[in-house]
Amino acid sequence: MHVKGSIRTAWLSIIAREFAERAIEKQKSAFIRWGVMADWANCYLTFDPKYEANQLRVFYKMYDKGFIYQDYKPVFWSPSAKTALAEAELEYNEQHVSRSVYVKFPLLKSPPKLSSVIDGSSPASVLVWTTQPWTVPANQAVCYMPDSAYSIVKCKTTGEHFILAADRVESTAAVLDTQFEVISTCKGTDLVEGSCAHPTIPGKVSPLLPANHVTMAKGTGLVHTAPAHGMEDYGVASHHQLPTDCLVDESGFFTEAAGPELKNKNVLEEGNEAVIRMLQAAGSLLKEEKYVHSYPYDWRTKKPMIIRASKQWFVNTANVKAAAQDVLKKVKVIPTSAVNRMLEMLDRRTFWCISRQRCWGVPIPVFYQKNTGECLINSETVTDVIKVVEQQGTDAWWTLPIEQLLSKEAVAKAGGRDVSDYVKGQDVLDIWFDSGTSWAHVLEGAEQRADTYLEGKDQLGGWFQSSLLTSVAVRKKAPYKTLVVHGFTLGEKGEKMSKSVGNVVDPDVVINGGEDHTKDPPYGADVLRWWVAESNVFTEVLIGPVVLNAARDDINKLRNTLRFMLGNLEGFNPETDSIPPSEMYIVDQYMLHLLHEYGNKVTDAYKEYEFSKVVRLLQAFCSRNLSNFYFSVIKDRLYCEEAKDPKRRSCQTVLAEALDVVVRSFAPILPHLAEEVFQHIPYKKDSEGVFRTGWINASSAWKKPGIEEAIEGACAMRDSFLGSISGKNALEYEVIIVIEPGLLFELMEALQAEETSTDSQLNEIMMASQTTLLSELPKETPADANITKGTFLINLEGGDICEQSSYKVIARPIAKAKCPRCRKYTSDSSSTPCPRCLNVLAGKGST
Repeated sequence: MHVKGSIRTAWLSIIAREFAERAIEKQKSAFIRWGVMADWANCYLTFDPKYEANQLRVFYKMYDKGFIYQDYKPVFWSPSAKTALAEAELEYNEQHVSRSVYVKFPLLKSPPKLSSVIDGSSPASVLVWTTQPWTVPANQAVCYMPDSAYSIVKCKTTGEHFILAADRVESTAAVLDTQFEVISTCKGTDLVEGSCAHPTIPGKVSPLLPANHVTMAKGTGLVHTAPAHGMEDYGVASHHQLPTDCLVDESGFFTEAAGPELKNKNVLEEGNEAVIRMLQAAGSLLKEEKYVHSYPYDWRTKKPMIIRASKQWFVNTANVKAAAQDVLKKVKVIPTSAVNRMLEMLDRRTFWCISRQRCWGVPIPVFYQKNTGECLINSETVTDVIKVVEQQGTDAWWTLPIEQLLSKEAVAKAGGRDVSDYVKGQDVLDIWFDSGTSWAHVLEGAEQRADTYLEGKDQLGGWFQSSLLTSVAVRKKAPYKTLVVHGFTLGEKGEKMSKSVGNVVDPDVVINGGEDHTKDPPYGADVLRWWVAESNVFTEVLIGPVVLNAARDDINKLRNTLRFMLGNLEGFNPETDSIPPSEMYIVDQYMLHLLHEYGNKVTDAYKEYEFSKVVRLLQAFCSRNLSNFYFSVIKDRLYCEEAKDPKRRSCQTVLAEALDVVVRSFAPILPHLAEEVFQHIPYKKDSEGVFRTGWINASSAWKKPGIEEAIEGACAMRDSFLGSISGKNALEYEVIIVIEPGLLFELMEALQAEETSTDSQLNEIMMASQTTLLSELPKETPADANITKGTFLINLEGGDICEQSSYKVIARPIAKAKCPRCRKYTSDSSSTPCPRCLNVLAGKGST
């Protein structure tokens, strides 16, 4: 089991992960510390020097195999933190307001195929829309979609000619509050070899170039291209060998290269305003308006991002993602829908920027030649650094002089002259590379894979993916066999938790209560864990007083069921008092049969991480099978038979087995309650506890094919009987069951196989004072009798034996008196116990 925590998903990760740990057969080695099942004495920490050293080993192995390289290209950049960020470190503000502009780029050279239409007699321009005006000074081209249709239109207001996508003519005219007359229509490929004048820089040419990233969903169908500030733009520039000059510094201000009008202006603030003024002064601005859209923010500073070209270290995911996708398809992913999302994310990922410009973190172990900036990294340099890191941690990279990190031998082998010619790199590794290499430290042996990785759905593009990419690059295999992906926690009304709104639910307050217990009562850890378990954690889950109170009520109902079993096991010792299944009452054998099925279903649910299914199975078994059925029919045996009577011992044997199976089944969810129950089991005084004595042991001898039909048939008749006397005391009646000869009669006859109709197993199930089984109606039926009819379908041996039988249930008031001890109507006098009770009181037991 390998689990990573994060703030946004800690609610579910920290709690839900414990359900899987040491569950089933692995419970034998679980640790009990404050009810948490985990090996805290042997947990891993990312700032452990050995962890950091293993991370550097993975980095160099990937570098040596060609998966890691250094390049100058645009990346997500946080001006507020002055560092590059990965996409997984972004948060999107859906209400971000940009200043969008419609800009004209005057044609300098008309596309040859359009020369007959655009002959220079009227001014002509291509029309561009952008939400980032500050990037216009870095423009190097205007891109079009080759296969789309474009129109040459005449503006009825100014008489100018514009080129824009045919699908965007009407919407653009409406935005500009004008009318366009379509002069001609052409394909995007007809724009080839055309060029435009830059709208703010005199003399600069922007060629018209084809590009498949251009969309027709909004804008004009033509996009301005600034290679230093766009991923797709950079791709176009690389293909057509355009400059990728960045005019923005690490703080988000225009540099001197942007010109005196823009120098030292913040690109997202006054710099943006200055560019708009320049466009307006040049006569290139047609429209400026506010535009609300989703925009990336730095997840730490909560400030807007930009895209900015800089020299960084990258993982070439293009060379590893195909192999990663292949191995991911062999991983078990829960829920299964998550695997397709992760495959899609991998497919879209072109590169992974792993360098960060921070003063903390694991350093990228690269040295740079002072004069040329050339990198120095090889097996010797990395080995030297790893030795230091293992002993002193990564702080040594920043505190030790370079002579203690870089040996003369390593420099000489690389062709260098002196250590003093080099400087230490200042970049650190991305935190997703930190966490994504955890497998190298946690898993023992190069071939080992973790049984399970568990985290929130946001990690499909984060930890799950970074772990997969690094492991496949180094070992050609996934680091995990199973991925368990959960959703997020929301407020009780489905709203996102927010400190500013004041709806954040603190787990510590839920467990221990707030300052005012009348407002924030202490629910305890088990209630919190139950809430997680019963929730469908694979989607968003809600939390608040209503759901927590419901969880507490559910646990109280469970406690009552456990209390009944514990109370009736006093004086019982399984080693000496248990009754073999073959000698039990049939209803007791039936309960063991159901217990066997329950144990198997619960175990399977845990294996699939379906904790909500575990809770449903537990509630159904305890409520329907135990409390509502079994406890009600065995009370007479428990309370009225002699303590050591085999009939009583028979149901006590079942109660002991049921208590053991039930407690073990919910122990991963409710560890405190499970251990509390074990401490109060009379015959387990010296037990090591529920977590050190193994998982559910449901004997295969409990399984009895065909027994369900016998009990369910009797229960169907009991329901008919109870329905006919609705609201009345069943013990006041005697019951006659009439079944035509056949399979159903034979099954009921087996339940009736006792000396008297008051002591039979059938009578116990019917909950009446006396039950008689007949194959035909009695000659006389009392006038005060209630008669109900029904049919029961029996399927045995997988349907090979199938028979439908009719039955009648006759209920009539019994003539006997109420026994003052067992309260059955089986006594000759209301002041005298019945024969069975007299024997018990005389110490003779029941006969």
